[in-house]
Amino acid sequence: MTRPPLLGQFVTELRAGWAIAKKDMVIYYVRPNIIVTGLLFPLFMFLAFSVGNTQSPGAEIPGLLAITILFSASSIMPVSVPIERRTKTFDRLLSAPVSLNALVFGESMSGFLFSLAIAIVPFFAGLLIFNTPVNHAVALVIGFALSSFVVASLGTLFAAYPTESPGDVMSMLNVVRLPMMFISGVFIPLASIPEPWHAIIYFSPLTYGYDLIQSSYSGTTHIDPVLDVIMLLVFIAIFQVLAIRLYKRSSV
Repeated sequence: MTRPPLLGQFVTELRAGWAIAKKDMVIYYVRPNIIVTGLLFPLFMFLAFSVGNTQSPGAEIPGLLAITILFSASSIMPVSVPIERRTKTFDRLLSAPVSLNALVFGESMSGFLFSLAIAIVPFFAGLLIFNTPVNHAVALVIGFALSSFVVASLGTLFAAYPTESPGDVMSMLNVVRLPMMFISGVFIPLASIPEPWHAIIYFSPLTYGYDLIQSSYSGTTHIDPVLDVIMLLVFIAIFQVLAIRLYKRSSV
């Protein structure tokens, strides 16, 4: 029995994307700069801004998870793509019988899986060391998955910048990541952000991801959970489409 053409193409795209993600997993996951950016940097950043906080360590686990996702999910592509441009392997990938859809999806998937692997550390630390229970597992899983993929898509989008230096991409990405961290409710509760700046929080995808993650622990949300999910899916679609267009332009 033959597959319908669209289904067959979809399966082919998924296989190609998985092959690209697996390539990144084998080559880049254990690079020192990836470990520092994806694991140590968010940890030290969180500790620096948590000193003197009156909350218990367990109550800060949602924020640590959000920061870990923000930096780990977007740390693979800004390193892998420029390096592969330098070694000309990225040109061979663009000329291979692989669509740009599969390329962008695969690069995003590598960041997504790396983020999930790293975020497991603070999750179990909260569960086993600080005795921080999860009250809504579904919200946590959805928040984890969508937040990781939207940030990974953002990293893939920035990696489309035509450079052979990972530092160039990281510098531009940090201009976006650092403000996102502060306007998304991680350190300052959304309700406490001054009114003139209140509208800006809704332009950050991390706002919706953190809202879901935080609600899975506390049971309360600042935004409707359904809207959180919808907006994360919208941001994923926007970042994926923009990345495909930019890679197409750079491959011409």
